[in-house]
Amino acid sequence: MEKFRFLTSGESHGKCLTAIIEGVPSGVDIDIDFINAELKRRQEGYGRGDRMKIEDDKIEILSGVRHGKSIGSPIALMVKNNDFQNWQKVMSVFPEDYTDEKSFTTYRPGHADYAGSVKYNQTDLRNILERSSARKTAIEVAVGAVAKLILKTLGVEGSSTVTQIGSACCPDRFHQEIDTAKENGDSIGGKFVVVYKNLPVGLGSHVHWDRGIDGRIAQAVMSIPAIKVVEIGTNPLGMCGSQYHDEFKVENGEVCRVTNNAGGIEGGMTNGEDLVVSAVMKPIPTMLKPLNSIDNKTNEQSQAHYERSDACAVESCAVVAESRVAWVLVNEILLKYGGDSIEELKKHI
Repeated sequence: MEKFRFLTSGESHGKCLTAIIEGVPSGVDIDIDFINAELKRRQEGYGRGDRMKIEDDKIEILSGVRHGKSIGSPIALMVKNNDFQNWQKVMSVFPEDYTDEKSFTTYRPGHADYAGSVKYNQTDLRNILERSSARKTAIEVAVGAVAKLILKTLGVEGSSTVTQIGSACCPDRFHQEIDTAKENGDSIGGKFVVVYKNLPVGLGSHVHWDRGIDGRIAQAVMSIPAIKVVEIGTNPLGMCGSQYHDEFKVENGEVCRVTNNAGGIEGGMTNGEDLVVSAVMKPIPTMLKPLNSIDNKTNEQSQAHYERSDACAVESCAVVAESRVAWVLVNEILLKYGGDSIEELKKHI
């Protein structure tokens, strides 16, 4: 069951990216400047490519907001793709504009090209690239910004930190790792952590396998393009139970923990401690020095198609993960407490 739900649409080089959100309580302050600041955060980060020099992502709210506040009806959002002006015929919806310019048939290892082309019976891999591109996360961050505005009203705050780039765990070496990869025509990944504070106890449930909030968070973060590992709390590998599990104590009359190895979740439910979610992003698979591949028309050996790309996007990916976790949290809060207006929701909590 979903209380906060949405759909997005749009392609990487299409006219725009859109989303329709359902379930936002009425009376939420929808701060456009905050949403645009989140979109800007997603565009930033050392190692981003030329596409971010073209785009100046700004949100346009099409419905569901009046005079700065949500009114309870679906909220429609749009982010325009500035680069569409260079792709108008290539991405046209009209058959008379057909052109094979920018089409390609050689798979990129690590991308959705091969599996997507088989699944959807496509020869032109542009038809797979356009929607599988991480460009679609721009509108997802806008949806996440709306979720964060709800959370902020409830006193819940989130943040993210990059903790590793390549083999470097010291921020002083992050740029060096990225520069080295870029100079070699390569790409590099890394690790980040997302933290949300001041969550109520009991979001999620232990009674059904699909209601555990840890599973929902893991799915939301794992499905971000290029994410290969998701962890909640401290990785317990090599630890004994006496070292790992968080002992109870009472502090200022409140039940709390000595440690937070569980990352704020036990038995599929939030336990009142900080929610801590870590994820590992693989190196971006589009590289200036392409890997060996196959041409899907001829089955002959070839080099993978190169599309302009980032050398590293871990910092940007962390912002996307913040947004995805925010969706899950808002949905679970609405499921647990309910309320058609923000005032009613706050009263229930």
